[in-house]
Amino acid sequence: MRKVRKVTFAELVKENKLELLKDQEAMERIEARLEQKRLEKAE
Repeated sequence: MRKVRKVTFAELVKENKLELLKDQEAMERIEARLEQKRLEKAE
């Protein structure tokens, strides 16, 4: 049997961040949403 690896929240956040930084399309979507939020606040 395999040992279950317990992952902390901080480790999950770090893994997700690294995956997003590698995924250019996802980064573009995130940047577009942030830009839209900034424009809505500016109005």
